[in-house]
Parts: sequence; structure tokens; C-alpha cells
Amino acid sequence: MSETQNKKPQINSAAQKYAENWLPVSSIQNGEIVLDNGYRVTGVKVRPRNIFILDYDSQNNAIFNLRSFYNTLDYPFWLIVSDRPVDINIYLAQLKLLYNQVQYPSIRKLVREDIDKANLFMGKEIGVTDTEYFILFKDKRPEIIQKRIQGLVSGLANAGLQSAQVSNDDLRTLLDGFMNDGNTTNFGTVMSA
Repeated sequence: MSETQNKKPQINSAAQKYAENWLPVSSIQNGEIVLDNGYRVTGVKVRPRNIFILDYDSQNNAIFNLRSFYNTLDYPFWLIVSDRPVDINIYLAQLKLLYNQVQYPSIRKLVREDIDKANLFMGKEIGVTDTEYFILFKDKRPEIIQKRIQGLVSGLANAGLQSAQVSNDDLRTLLDGFMNDGNTTNFGTVMSA
């Protein structure tokens, strides 16, 4: 083989097509994704609540309240569920310290079980994830955006759920989740030509 056949072709990074270049995103600021057409995508992040540990009547009441809340939304919205990897090494270290400090055998046993469970999760391919819930919408008018955010927070509170406006980091994480399989990158996601 000649020397020219062994060389790998050079990739011109300036000529590559990135998925981000195809998106109409101008910037992310003040908890909003600013689009090229003037629309702003924003919303709330909802704190998870496990209703299935409640009694049957409380579960039905929570579902009814959530259904009533959704029926009050008179504009298009996106309900997004996203899993984010979580590093539980600090939690595991705290459990180990607690295990060494506890004197009562019954409490030591409970802490040991938590340590074993954490180690089991750490050993899995999937790892430990935290599920996050978002309700997003888009609009151009700042006064409507603020009114909708307040309405979402208030309505979710009436349904027994805590929420707050999404942060810039939340929005970047969501975009990274869709574009880069959840990995934060400083470069573009290459599109195949």
C-alpha cells in the first residue's frame, strides 16, 4: 500500500453540519429559550411526588386535582419527562460515616441495607437517574409568559405539587438530552449528510 492510501482523510470541522445549526434557537436567558422568530419557550419544573404511597382515596383525589389542573390550561403546552444521571458517591460516603457513628444494632442494620442498595444501583449499567418533570409553552409576549408561569405554579400547588420556573441550566440540560443523548458538550452534534 502506498503512503497516501494509509492516511485518514482530514475532517474539515468548519464544513460539518451540526444539529444545533438547524434549530431556530437564538439564546437561552432568564429561564427562556429565545427563538429566532421572537417566540420564547419557558415553563415550570415540577417537583416529583409519589402518590402511590398514599391511600386509595388520596391517590384518586390527587389524580382528580391534576386532571382539573390540566383542564384549566387553554393554550398548547409540552409535558416533558427527563431522566438525568445522578452521582450518589457523596450520599454513599455519608451513609458510611453514619454507619460508623451509629451505636444501635437495629439502626446500623437499616443503614447497612441502604449502603448495599446504593452499591447495587452503582453497579448497574443504567446507573442512578433522577426523573424530572417539565411543563413548557411558547409565547412572544412577556406579560402573558409571566401570567402563565404564575398560573402553572398556582394550579400545581392547588393539585398538591411544588413547581418553579425553569432555569437556564434546566433548559440547557433538556436540549442536551434531546440533541446529545444527555451528555453536555461544548461542540455541535454532527448531522449525517
